[in-house]
Amino acid sequence: MGVPAFFRWLSRKYPSIIVNCVEEKAKECNGIKVPIDTSKPNPNEVEFDNLYLDMNGIIHPCTHPEDKPAPKNEDEMMVAIFEYIDRIFNIVRPRRLLYMAIDGVAPRAKMNQQRSRRFRASKEGMEAAEEKQKIRQEILAKGGILPPEEVKERFDSNCITPGTEFMDNLAKCLRYYIADRLNSDPGWKNLTVILSDASAPGEGEHKIMDYIRRQRAQPNHDPNTHHCLCGADADLIMLGLATHEPNFTIIREEFKPNKPKPCALCNQMGHEVKDCQGLPREKQGKHDQFADSLPVGEQEFIFIRLCVLREYLERELTMASLPFTFDFERSVDDWVFMCFFVGNDFLPHLPSLEIREGAIDRLVNIYKNVVHKTGGYLTESGFVNLQRVQMIMLAVGEVEDSIFKKRKDDDDNFKRRQKEKRKRMKRDQPSFIPGGQFSPQALGNRSSPQAISNPRQAAFEMRMHDRQNSTTSPSPNTSFTSDGSPSPAGGIKRKAEDSDSEPEPEDNIRLWETGWKQRYYKNKFDVDASDEKFRRKVVQSYVEGLCWVLRYYYQGCASWNWYYPFHYAPFASDFEGIADMPSNFEKGSKPFKPLEQLMGVFPAASGNFLPPTWRKLMTDPESSIIDFYPEDFAIDLNGKKYAWQGVALLPFVDERRLRAALEEVYPDLTPEESRRNSLGGDVLFVGKHHPLCDFIVEQYKTKSTEPVDIPPELCHGIQGKLTLNENAVLPDQTVESPVPMLRDLTQNSAVSISFKDPQFDEDFVFKAVVLPGAKKPAPVLKPGDWEKTNNDGRPWRPQLGFNRDRKPVHLDQSAFRTLGHTMPRERGMPGMYPNAVPLGTYGAPYARPLLSPQQQIPKLLSNLRPQESWRGPTPLFQTTPQRTAGAAPLLAWNRMLQSQNQYQPNQFQGLGGPMGYPQRPEDRMDRGRQV
Repeated sequence: MGVPAFFRWLSRKYPSIIVNCVEEKAKECNGIKVPIDTSKPNPNEVEFDNLYLDMNGIIHPCTHPEDKPAPKNEDEMMVAIFEYIDRIFNIVRPRRLLYMAIDGVAPRAKMNQQRSRRFRASKEGMEAAEEKQKIRQEILAKGGILPPEEVKERFDSNCITPGTEFMDNLAKCLRYYIADRLNSDPGWKNLTVILSDASAPGEGEHKIMDYIRRQRAQPNHDPNTHHCLCGADADLIMLGLATHEPNFTIIREEFKPNKPKPCALCNQMGHEVKDCQGLPREKQGKHDQFADSLPVGEQEFIFIRLCVLREYLERELTMASLPFTFDFERSVDDWVFMCFFVGNDFLPHLPSLEIREGAIDRLVNIYKNVVHKTGGYLTESGFVNLQRVQMIMLAVGEVEDSIFKKRKDDDDNFKRRQKEKRKRMKRDQPSFIPGGQFSPQALGNRSSPQAISNPRQAAFEMRMHDRQNSTTSPSPNTSFTSDGSPSPAGGIKRKAEDSDSEPEPEDNIRLWETGWKQRYYKNKFDVDASDEKFRRKVVQSYVEGLCWVLRYYYQGCASWNWYYPFHYAPFASDFEGIADMPSNFEKGSKPFKPLEQLMGVFPAASGNFLPPTWRKLMTDPESSIIDFYPEDFAIDLNGKKYAWQGVALLPFVDERRLRAALEEVYPDLTPEESRRNSLGGDVLFVGKHHPLCDFIVEQYKTKSTEPVDIPPELCHGIQGKLTLNENAVLPDQTVESPVPMLRDLTQNSAVSISFKDPQFDEDFVFKAVVLPGAKKPAPVLKPGDWEKTNNDGRPWRPQLGFNRDRKPVHLDQSAFRTLGHTMPRERGMPGMYPNAVPLGTYGAPYARPLLSPQQQIPKLLSNLRPQESWRGPTPLFQTTPQRTAGAAPLLAWNRMLQSQNQYQPNQFQGLGGPMGYPQRPEDRMDRGRQV
């Protein structure tokens, strides 16, 4: 969802919803990676039934990662995706269903945002390349030193869009991966796997929600199913709440901001491209090859427990003395609806509502004050009561003026503090910093400085350098003339702003001054604010958008063709008379075809993914739709500071003109391109041990073309229609590997078949209620959790695992002393004297010799004991296997050993290739085809 700060706000306001994942790490034996047995109990002490993967959140970081080197070719990208799925599966360990959903063709309302993202990415990429080349030439002209420019093909992430060859190949690779895992992994033994690739229309997360809604409406559905959804988008939290399932958890990567990156020109750390000076890199100790390399550690994962979020919301939204019966489920739906005003992927947020300014809290407070007058809730099962919404919005409109003025005051105060900070840093910096061999060393540097050589010569050079600087640099009080020379006549007045202050973008709206509404409509819409007809048109389109978005979240896509036709939103005070506005949508609308969507969202720079005659429509000056593909376009910062926060002012695509132009080039499609341009469906996979396997094999033997119902007793209550698949995976038939480095599956026992969700009438309404028979999870929050800090005032820390009563293992003082002796000295005490005796240690000359690593670990174990335990440690041979598996990731010494091992090369590659896949003998030397 288009709210970058939403998850940060949510996790700070409701911290107990976060749980750190406990992950069992794979072990190596003689250089061979031993696979993890995922059929064993989950180390997080919770068992999940269904795991849903929003695959686009996996594809992007695997194909163009930000914190490690990118894969060299497409084959390595596919293997990276396989490894990522394996890691998620190892953490979650679903027992019934694995659902993989890739983004297909999106509704028109979403295509506008996709178009903006792709045009912006293309423009920023070209500008960055031009700036990099310009700075490179300037540095080389001044005699700077830069490494030779690498000539490599840039991976265009725009290919991760339905209809491209990349997405078609990805679907083939995932079918191979699923078949391989069903054949070899015991954790997949009784699992049902559904793959919804890019040919199936709809966004990935909404295809998942549509599946859950339709299964909930079946009589055989288990109301206590424990769902786990993997994805990083903020709207997954809203979608999870909208299901009203009591057991719903989200797993996502833990976000760690401000990760350092090397300069793209010189590959050195500590500066960006614009600040690069082309200086040679100084040698930084004995292991200089690692000086600018960051330790590459695996990204950690966290769980977001929506059952705990529901506990928080129940406390916050409960209202007394209502004129109607309080229904917590209806109030949750209203809370989800109010979050849409702050921003989403389909509508711009209202100017007066910023999540960083507490907009959601303000809306909730207004909602609780006004709900006594509304006579009921704002929404019901995805349908909006506009009369009640009008009362909320007009209440927000009454305080819009004060919101804008407070925003301006806060912004001015922030700038003043930043200015004072710059002055303070400039005043406090030392007047002289020695350089060369005497330059200061950063604390915590991993390498020790070199010994001083020829100190007299170095001191002489520093004195001469300082003398030259003192004679050429003017005094701080010296003023200058217009030509830049020092003025002999004394000082002139300083400018009000510091010379190092950043230029501020011009703001013509000035929302904090009187007349802001008139200026807003004149600048953004080029109309007068007195034009009531136009303002009502904007408000009506926005109200339609609110109804469409809520219906999309609760019932599915109401219309594939609807979209908001403006770049900006109206004001809350404009929502007068919306109670009578219609909110009906066209029935029977159809999604775009994949290649048609590519024409609607791609810039001309990404036209290489399209057929030649289609590509020509983007670049030919005589093309009837050439205006859809501007080479340059304006970005309106709209009161923001950074370009990525601005609004890309692109022309909206006229669907009728686009289809008319494409009719002329449709005959040019090849059979392969026509296949990629067709809409597909989902595919269901099972292994030979699954109860449904024999039923599916029997369907292929009878060769019946009629859809058949899934017997729910054979498939964990899952219902739907099955039809034979032309490219099916069948038992005793070889599954060819689309990745050259991985061999074919010659002994396959898995089977696949086309799957379709249960169908309902177009007017059917899925009820947003808790199903009968659902058991409410045990309360998790305690009185201390309602405070911002607990643990006697210490900062809150996320819980590890789902068992709150788990007693964490800790080290006592003797164990820390042992670690101090056994840890490598260079890591433990970086600096000039790495071999010195640890602080606080006496009698070092008489210290006992260090033990060998085999003798050290039992000593560490002997000091490990649960908190508040007065009994001795449990012997290893008496420890139960289940407890060992669950507690092993918590051992501090185990974490230490893992952190040391993760820097070893080829850790995850044994003799069998990446992930332990069997390699073809002839392909072991070949890493695969190039992208």
